[in-house]
Amino acid sequence: MNERLKLAYFSPLNPVQSGISDYSEDLLPYLAHYAQIDLYVDGYSPTNPAIRQNFEVYPAQKFARQAASYDLTLFHMGNSAAHAYIYRALEAHSGQGVLVLHDFVLHHFLIGEYLNHGKAAQYVRLMSRRYGAQGEKIAREVIKGKLAEELFKYPLNESAIEAGKAVLVHSQYAKNLIEQAYPAKSVGVARMGVPLPALIPKDAARARLGLHLDEYIVVSLGHLNPYKRLDSALWAYRAFSREFPASRFILVGSESPNYNVRAMIEALGLNGQVTLTGYTSGEQAADYLAAADVCINLRYPTAGETSASLLRIMGAGRPVLVSRTGAFEELPDDACIKVDVDEAEEELLLEYLRMLAYRPELAQTIGRNARRHVAQAARLSDAAHDYYRFLCQVLGRPATIPARSDPDQATALVLDETTIEYVEAFGDENRKSEIGNRKSGEEGRKAEGGLREAEDEDESFSLDDASALSELAQAAADIGLEEDDPALTEILKDARFTGLI
Repeated sequence: MNERLKLAYFSPLNPVQSGISDYSEDLLPYLAHYAQIDLYVDGYSPTNPAIRQNFEVYPAQKFARQAASYDLTLFHMGNSAAHAYIYRALEAHSGQGVLVLHDFVLHHFLIGEYLNHGKAAQYVRLMSRRYGAQGEKIAREVIKGKLAEELFKYPLNESAIEAGKAVLVHSQYAKNLIEQAYPAKSVGVARMGVPLPALIPKDAARARLGLHLDEYIVVSLGHLNPYKRLDSALWAYRAFSREFPASRFILVGSESPNYNVRAMIEALGLNGQVTLTGYTSGEQAADYLAAADVCINLRYPTAGETSASLLRIMGAGRPVLVSRTGAFEELPDDACIKVDVDEAEEELLLEYLRMLAYRPELAQTIGRNARRHVAQAARLSDAAHDYYRFLCQVLGRPATIPARSDPDQATALVLDETTIEYVEAFGDENRKSEIGNRKSGEEGRKAEGGLREAEDEDESFSLDDASALSELAQAAADIGLEEDDPALTEILKDARFTGLI
């Protein structure tokens, strides 16, 4: 017999401006295939009419009286103030529910909880208890207003993990971190699911947004905070815009009160070429993605998150630059460009932007691969089934309800089976030092013109043609490869095989 679960579900929902609000509203209709779900919110009415019509919505204060009626409770925790009521409920009902941990690091959330409520002394004691003398030292620095990257070394997630009967995360990376610290804790992985959007014509999106059709547009999507590496992205874009003056960098997302992006833009002299949109969602956010030629979605240090905004970018078929760290390492190498976070980061960003601008067919192929990845590996129906199987495991009962099919994902997908193995070039471990130490003069001029020359190469050359290899080497200077690098031969073979040359 197929028996649906009965679940209580704690999560922010719209109008709360949070990526997890959008995540839950996308997931809930699919999860409802396996469970009767009641929603618990922080004293507001959800603005999504479909949520109000299809789910019972209660204020969190009523949960204590109704807790015994559920098979399990899901507590969705992220690293922001929107989750304060969920954290309190999780601790109050320790051992009774599953913690869905969206961010491995909860430190920034707890700083707000303690310091904004006059509990600085308790925060210092907590850091001392969890991390010893070094933790106490960091806490005292925080009280003085210093929010260093070191905070990511002290996740302050212990109380939440210990209060959960089990923990559900969205990446193997986060699962490994929890299992190292809590080997006896039951930890599951649910795929991050996002809707696969319909493909929007670029010109139509730009017309609606009032953007020029002939501009090269770079887009960053998501909340603007110090860990999105916008300083590096803006520096790289400034250098890029000198070569491509008909370009624009659009930052789509809410601004952090502790991060003055506007001052940074002004200091770099980019007021006329960088646009800040503020928080957007729904159709307008989709239009910004459709309008983009390339997207940037960097994060470092990582809070152990799996980025739904990144998957939305990829689902829209846009080529995207990501940081080579954390859960982002689990993405396919042919569906995004991974940027090392080190002393060569800004140079790498610049060279990748230039390469994609000069090679639109490469950008299009990466975008198609990205969309295919989302269609195959980020289906909401699969994510919901992952939840169901793990919750049944926690309850010790068989998972008897069949997985729900998701035909819309498959029919909306537009594929091109051509795949460029550009990873051969990017994967060379020597590229960082080569880019960081590029010579000026003639080699620099080759780098600037190389990709344009590559576009005009004679299609009749053979793999043994030294001249062709030399021409390709000039183009490869943009990504830090030397003329005698053996990887060039492999790139040439792949380019010949895919019909690009």
